[in-house]
Amino acid sequence: MTAPFYVSPEQLVKDRAEFARKGIARGRAIVGIQYAEGILLVAENTSTTLHKIGEIYDRVAFCGVGRYNEFESLRVAGVRHADLKGYLYGREDVAAKSLANAFAQTLGNVFTHEVKPYEVELLVAELGTDAAGDRLYTVLYDGTLSEHRGFAAIGGPADELAEVLGDGLDPDQTLDDARSAVEAAFAAVLDREVDGWEAAVLERNGRRRAFRRL
Repeated sequence: MTAPFYVSPEQLVKDRAEFARKGIARGRAIVGIQYAEGILLVAENTSTTLHKIGEIYDRVAFCGVGRYNEFESLRVAGVRHADLKGYLYGREDVAAKSLANAFAQTLGNVFTHEVKPYEVELLVAELGTDAAGDRLYTVLYDGTLSEHRGFAAIGGPADELAEVLGDGLDPDQTLDDARSAVEAAFAAVLDREVDGWEAAVLERNGRRRAFRRL
């Protein structure tokens, strides 16, 4: 009887992380950035039907990079989670923090217990009543959850984009200024032309639902 093949836990985690990072690196980046009247979400996306940016609830948006079927299943689960919580308690009780925590737990469990980890990174944005109440959370493939102020980037050259955006961040900028800043950041980081854009905003418009596609 042959002995089972042994892989150390450290090597197993390292291999899973490397596998997930390689898949995500092939995905095109998404940026979320605050402006005076809301949050702008911009993705490099050549498709007009397979969206990377979507609405989860009244003032909460979701962005995903990596394998489309994996982050889309997470988005649908997030919509159901938000709808149930809003129905049982109140619409104001649905927050990006609880959704991001749920995504982090799911991705962490998959990364730890499944053979293949999810090749995704997520960005969850929530619009507050004022700029101080805006929230941006990122969730990595292994369930690592982080909160960001002002801007956040996921997928592809996320670190480089964040570095460029951080140099000239202006929380009082207009929507056009924010869009120009994102386009300039992509131009500075990428060594090619952007094939197509997908963009949406969470805007303080006085209406219950704040999400609007551009």
